[in-house]
This record gives sequence, structure tokens and C-alpha cells, in this order.
Amino acid sequence: MKCNNAWLGIDNPFLTALASGFELHEAVVEDWLALQQAAQADGIDCQLLSSYRNFHRQLQIWNKKWRGEATLFDKYGVALDYRQLDDNGKIEAILTWSALPGGSRHHWGTDIDVFDKRAVEQCDNGFDLVDAEYRSGGPCYPLAQWLDNNLSRFGFFRPFTEDNNGVSVELWHLSHAKTAADFEQQRNVNALADVIAGADMEGKDAVLSRIDELYHRYVLNEGI
Repeated sequence: MKCNNAWLGIDNPFLTALASGFELHEAVVEDWLALQQAAQADGIDCQLLSSYRNFHRQLQIWNKKWRGEATLFDKYGVALDYRQLDDNGKIEAILTWSALPGGSRHHWGTDIDVFDKRAVEQCDNGFDLVDAEYRSGGPCYPLAQWLDNNLSRFGFFRPFTEDNNGVSVELWHLSHAKTAADFEQQRNVNALADVIAGADMEGKDAVLSRIDELYHRYVLNEGI
């Protein structure tokens, strides 16, 4: 069964609420819980940071970042000076780590962000969800290694593993391959442009002037 608006984060009828309060696509729940249980058995406290996000939540994230109310990072996880960025600079800084409203894989309920909750709580350096935290010496490095060896047997893959000047590498972002494939086939730039045009979105004129490029570079993550 398909829902034409679900890929845009609107009226997704496939969601199931977890005890933790997160929502996932109904076809993903069993595999996620099995992955989590297997990680726990190996001493990894794999927990959700993010799962389903609807269009309006993604819009809030975008507007907050556009207004400089949240820190923007470059692709290396280094904080940027918001005051030095023009409109195109803000677009690219935001899209390096956050999707366009309507263009997020989190709209589908098939994609999750995960972390090692216990390891992070034991770390004194805070947690920013940046690449270094999942590399050697970071609190989530053991989790990242465990996922390297195990995520495929539960039906998951990482959609953002290469830096091609699109979305940055996100070792924490997992996607349920079989279920996400249906949504991937529904994506199209015209529907995305229409939903953005009708939204109360900061910087939308600058975005819409580049929508074809941004769609391929960041939504499809084809880079440049």
C-alpha cells in the first residue's frame, strides 16, 4: 500500500509507536528491536536519537537553523559563524546535516539515528552528533564498529557513507532497506517544490531558485 504524501512527511499511515515514544514504520519495528537486542547482548546500549519526523517538525528544524538559533557545522563537524553566511551558504550548511522539509528520509518511518546511550552518558565532553563521536576515541565508536559488522543481517544499511559534496557521512543514520525502497521510488522534485512553496519556510525563495540542483545533490545525495 502506498500513500502519495507519506514520502513528503504528510499523512503517513504506516506508523507504529514504540514504548520509548518514537514512531517507526510498522514494517521496521521487528527488525529494529532485534538489532537493538543483539547490540545489548554484545554490551552496546544502542538507542534511538531520532526516528519518524513529519514535515512540520523538519520545517521547525530548518527555520531554527536558518535564523541562527541552532549551530551550523561544516562537513567536518566544525562550527560555522552564522553571521558570515549568505543565503546560499546557509542552504549548504544546513543541508550538509539536515534535510529539506519534504526531503528527509526520516519522513518515511524507515530511517533512524542511533547512539550508545550508556557510553555518551559516561562521557564528560557533551554530545553534538558529529562524525568524530563515531570514530576512534569517540563514545560511539564501538557502536559504529558493531553496526559495520551487524546491521545488514537485520535489513538495515547506511544511506550516507560517502562524502561527495552532498549530505555528510552519517555513521549514526540507518535505513531499513526493503521498506525505504518504496519511498525512494516515489520521490520527485515537482512535488517537493510544491510543498515547500506552500510552507512558511525561511529562505524558501532562495531554495526554490535552486530546487533542481538541491534535489539531486542533497535529497538524492548524488552530490556534485
